[in-house]
Amino acid sequence: MTIDPKTVFVLIPAYREALVIARTVVPLVATGYRVVVIDDGSPDDTERVLQGLPIDYLRHSINLGTGAARQTGMTYALREGAEYAVHFDADGQHDASEIPKMLEPLIAGRTDVTLGTRFHRKEDIREIPPVRRMVLRGAIFVNLLMTGVKLSDAHNGFRAFNRKAISKIQLTENRMAYASELLTIIRREKLRVEEVPVHIVYTDYSTHKGQRNMNAIHIVIDLILNRLF
Repeated sequence: MTIDPKTVFVLIPAYREALVIARTVVPLVATGYRVVVIDDGSPDDTERVLQGLPIDYLRHSINLGTGAARQTGMTYALREGAEYAVHFDADGQHDASEIPKMLEPLIAGRTDVTLGTRFHRKEDIREIPPVRRMVLRGAIFVNLLMTGVKLSDAHNGFRAFNRKAISKIQLTENRMAYASELLTIIRREKLRVEEVPVHIVYTDYSTHKGQRNMNAIHIVIDLILNRLF
């Protein structure tokens, strides 16, 4: 079954990503998907380096957080008639060529949401730095306790949604706790979920910018706080 690529909205939250955002966006533009960058109040040249590219550019006047940026993108995609939305990180850790396999279960009608996982294939597990791998394993357990959703990968930012899921998801957590809130919504709304193996690229830039081990620990803390309060 073929689909119009313009009905697929690739949503990219960006905060201070001027160094890499063009390298992330250009391969996506080549796919024909509708690329939407949500600039979360970046004080750098993110907006300037994107000028001239055939994308949809949205901007928060102040930094609100990745959860708020993702919800801005989801709201925009729904309003613009998206049939599918993809969460894609700005820092280069995701591969545009893997989007079709994220979409395939949705297009086939098997599921409403696909979530990327680093823990289904041995070659992907080996790529995860050892300490981070250990922290993520712990986060998987905490995630199950806090949300009731059993996954092999607690917080993988590579996700895809059909229109039903886009319409049901309304994130209120602005920052890292959005990821656990998302799973709570998926469970509450009885959305069907399938995990899809994906390869995550760990670069010096992405590790320093957003994949530090302390960030994974903060995710666990956010999960607990989100549950308590």
